[in-house]
Amino acid sequence: MRESLDRIDEAEPQVRAMTALAQRDAALSAADAARGPLAGLAVAVKDIFDTSEFITSYGSPIYAQHRPGADAAIVTMLRRLGGVVIGKTVTSEFAYMASTVTRNPCDLGRTPGGSSSGSAAAVAAGFAPFAIGTQTGGSTIRPASFCGIAGYKPTFGMLPTAGMKCFSWSIDTVGLFAATVRDAAYFGAALSGRELAVSDAYALEAPVFGVPEDYPWTAPTDNANAVLDTAFRAIERAGGRIRRMRFAPWMTQMIAAHDTIQSYEAYRTLGFEYDRHRAALTPMLAAFLERAGTIDTARYVDALTALQHARERLPGWFDGITALLTPGAPDEAPDGLDSTGDPAFNRNWTLLGSPCVSVPGLCGARGAPLGVQVIGRHGDDARCLAAAAFVERAIAA
Repeated sequence: MRESLDRIDEAEPQVRAMTALAQRDAALSAADAARGPLAGLAVAVKDIFDTSEFITSYGSPIYAQHRPGADAAIVTMLRRLGGVVIGKTVTSEFAYMASTVTRNPCDLGRTPGGSSSGSAAAVAAGFAPFAIGTQTGGSTIRPASFCGIAGYKPTFGMLPTAGMKCFSWSIDTVGLFAATVRDAAYFGAALSGRELAVSDAYALEAPVFGVPEDYPWTAPTDNANAVLDTAFRAIERAGGRIRRMRFAPWMTQMIAAHDTIQSYEAYRTLGFEYDRHRAALTPMLAAFLERAGTIDTARYVDALTALQHARERLPGWFDGITALLTPGAPDEAPDGLDSTGDPAFNRNWTLLGSPCVSVPGLCGARGAPLGVQVIGRHGDDARCLAAAAFVERAIAA
């Protein structure tokens, strides 16, 4: 805890990951008294989750002085497990895509990604061993990829979203950040109560990774493809196999379905803010909500039906393979802070509810981190994390 607090004092003025911090004496006292699997460990919490101890602004001036009366469920859970909330982290406005003030600790001239900007940066900067974020598009996997850490988006619904400012109730997922896949698995196991921790007893000896031949969304850059090729070679040297595969045609349909479902629901979840405080919204979010208001219920229901059919077909993709493997993002983190990056490689998996892990350890040609994304069968988070740990060990070797 002292190391975390000292590191924040040293680097927060440059990184700007935090919106609120625990008092030093209170944090040290809480760490000393804590018991449980997270006993005394600092946890940074995205400022999209309610906290009674800290102001919760959801990244918006509308809630600049908002102090919730209760903690979000995930915050209560981590406290029960002995974790100490060291502070709240910067989020894009209502966890959408607007850029933030947070800088990437790996390169202060680049974005850390979003919307969980501060959570990823806090772990990458050494402020805390664990951080909590969210993902509705790519808000966990992409920042983890950009910041050179592990990001874990569990199967949809595994961790509770009660007390989180909702954007899209059919897609919003709690995400976790840690330095390594093993740490992320430990954190996920503690919070979920499931057997997720990566152990030698559950080590995969010869996993098979399915790799798409092409993508129905943004194509990866040559830089991202080179990083992925490096991961392939490492996997094969470690005893794993790579199997080329093609996406089914309905995967393209899921791109539009994500936009429809997210838009329809966000127009309702942010209805108060849009109707009463429109001038306080960023132009990006205001324009998105204006477009979202044009989507009628029939179109939304059609998208939900298509999603259900896709989820029924998805398990067949995993026949004969351990996990899918893709880039975590189309490229390294963009220069500057004007954009949080492109979530194209993450959106469909969030919509489908599959577990995903961003595996750190590789860098692009321009010297910044670029993670590879391991995608698992719906509900089989333990195997997905074990596959990601295999990739992480192979890269390290």
